[in-house]
Amino acid sequence: MKVAISTDGDFVSAHFGRCPSFTIVDIEDGKVIKKEVVDNPGHQPGFIPQFLHKKGVNCIIAGGMGMRATELFNEFEIQAIVGVSGKIDEVIEKLQKETLEGGESLCNPGAGKGYGLDKTICSHPEQDGCEH
Repeated sequence: MKVAISTDGDFVSAHFGRCPSFTIVDIEDGKVIKKEVVDNPGHQPGFIPQFLHKKGVNCIIAGGMGMRATELFNEFEIQAIVGVSGKIDEVIEKLQKETLEGGESLCNPGAGKGYGLDKTICSHPEQDGCEH
């Protein structure tokens, strides 16, 4: 299984398309075979699913994403798991143990519109005014 995790520093990014980078992890038989961090190639509709598909990713993990993004990932046969937060290493451990659970998207529809990678204010109710 090859998984991409939207990454902001050491944590899962709430906005998959606006994250600074993706942590890409290959897991086989519960072991991490390879782990790499790649820069976000840019937030353009449909581009990130295609970019990650070309890297062999079959699952994306993020705090949140819109329905259209989820549909685009599905077109590339990439499972989208949202509602995930916490440290990247803890998420990887849960993946290895097959205990990772998703939930509701952490972002409201349209919350990331109009912002680029330099977004400084979040629009998450539980993290009002957090810094990126």
